[in-house]
Amino acid sequence: MSFWLKAAGKWGSIFAILALIVTLLKQIIALIGFLTTAIKLLVILAFVALFIGVGLMVLRTFKANRKARE
Repeated sequence: MSFWLKAAGKWGSIFAILALIVTLLKQIIALIGFLTTAIKLLVILAFVALFIGVGLMVLRTFKANRKARE
């Protein structure tokens, strides 16, 4: 009887370690997905800010030229 308990304990611990490794890998993949999404959003926000900045500079120059003509 103790032989079966030892065998079940050995295999049970191996399966538990495998389950923990699989769970860890799933969490790491989810973390990498979250980080890449966050980086993509930051890049998009940087380009939007750049376009808004260029647009404001063009508008200021346009207004300054109109005031200079008057």
